[in-house]
Amino acid sequence: PYMVALMTSLVAPLPGDKILEIGTGSGYQAAILAELAREVHTVERHEELSAEARAVLGELGYANIHFHVGDGSVGWPDAAPYDGILVTAGSPQVPPSLRRQLADGGRLVIPVGPFREQRLHVVTRQGNLYEDIPSCPCVFVKLYGAEGWTTQEPG
Repeated sequence: PYMVALMTSLVAPLPGDKILEIGTGSGYQAAILAELAREVHTVERHEELSAEARAVLGELGYANIHFHVGDGSVGWPDAAPYDGILVTAGSPQVPPSLRRQLADGGRLVIPVGPFREQRLHVVTRQGNLYEDIPSCPCVFVKLYGAEGWTTQEPG
């Protein structure tokens, strides 16, 4: 719960915002974001997890969450741009596709670095400029995909 709260505060969603979450998992983070923002798109690479989260959050009445199955390392360009992007898996670098999908003034929060030595990064877009500020140390599962980790070997 602490990391969910920290990452949510760093992405700083406002009531009119459209947010992209990478890594749906149980849907807990998406539900938190949906309480704070107008619209949430969440991408999960495991179809079963996405379906379970969709069912549970649908029963709870979350109509402003859109569930997608795919490669989260490349985001979800069909609904871009996003006012905030929150990634719940660690990447070796900030994926260029996620930067491009940020709206002007938008914030991207993502764990970056080697598997067991990640830091939370906050990337803010101002026009064509991106400010990347490393934050606290963290350890997340790997973000697999075209712009994340490409092998599933440990470490």
